[in-house]
Amino acid sequence: MEKLFWTIGETARILGGSVSLVRFWTNSFPELLKPSRTGRGNRQYTAADIETLKQIHFLVKEKGMSLDGARQQLLNGRSKVSKRVKALESLREIRSQLMEIKKGL
Repeated sequence: MEKLFWTIGETARILGGSVSLVRFWTNSFPELLKPSRTGRGNRQYTAADIETLKQIHFLVKEKGMSLDGARQQLLNGRSKVSKRVKALESLREIRSQLMEIKKGL
């Protein structure tokens, strides 16, 4: 059974970034990210939120887009970005598996 919510720290580890970066992107993209909050005010991210953060990470960090450019790209053509992010994740997973096989030789 998969988790329903992730903390901001867990989300940062999934993205390979820092907690402050996740918080910054959450505040910069309020129309795309609306994490729920616990009674203590801590952010809780869903799988959809994490997928959106992965797309933002791809556009800003990998493609070098500005925040405004990434926002426009996600609002206009989200399916294209989603496909690219998933393909990139698959390739990284294959690479890590190949590296493990190489270590075993």
